[in-house]
Amino acid sequence: MRSVLITALALAGTAFAADDTPQASTAPVPKGSYTVDKAHTSLVFRVSHVGFSMYTGRFTGLDVKLDFDPSNISASRVTANIDPRTIEADNAPSGFMQTLAGKDWLDADRFPQMTFRTKSVETTGARTFRIRGELTLHGVTKPLTLDATYNGGYAGHPYDPNARIGFSAHGKLKRSEFGVSYGIPAPGTTMGVGDEVEIVIETELSGPPFAAAKP
Repeated sequence: MRSVLITALALAGTAFAADDTPQASTAPVPKGSYTVDKAHTSLVFRVSHVGFSMYTGRFTGLDVKLDFDPSNISASRVTANIDPRTIEADNAPSGFMQTLAGKDWLDADRFPQMTFRTKSVETTGARTFRIRGELTLHGVTKPLTLDATYNGGYAGHPYDPNARIGFSAHGKLKRSEFGVSYGIPAPGTTMGVGDEVEIVIETELSGPPFAAAKP
């Protein structure tokens, strides 16, 4: 309910004069444990379809826990669990998503969870960093690197009493390295579904209550 209210307020913001709009706290974003706000999070994948387009889908079932230190982002650590059975795409033919979750592709009944865990974080700019971690997909664990941006946050807001932070991230993997090889084009052709998969993440996370963040 709180997430719906935040979104509604954001959309309605132009109806208020600047002096009348409740302001977010100017207190520093606190260090601590953060959990994903699913209403403001997307996990999207893109993969070549016979070389004609980048087929785009998403996973909607995910849980994320982040230990975050804004003064030392390289010390932060994240764990994400994704349910492969929640794969979705726009205008998918009847039964197609079940096929992708089935034994020829993700084999979700046998491998009901994908997991990403941080191994290290390297700062690359004032608000950018590189996350090196391990992804477990289709029962196989391999390294995965994500390039990420910290979009900012607040310690609290009149309509959102918890701290809130936001990130964007992207990366690539080869599905064949995880044992998902069905439909990969023969060498020298594009007739099939590509091996390389792009990952795009937009997320907000909720943290400690504002009262706990006060000195």
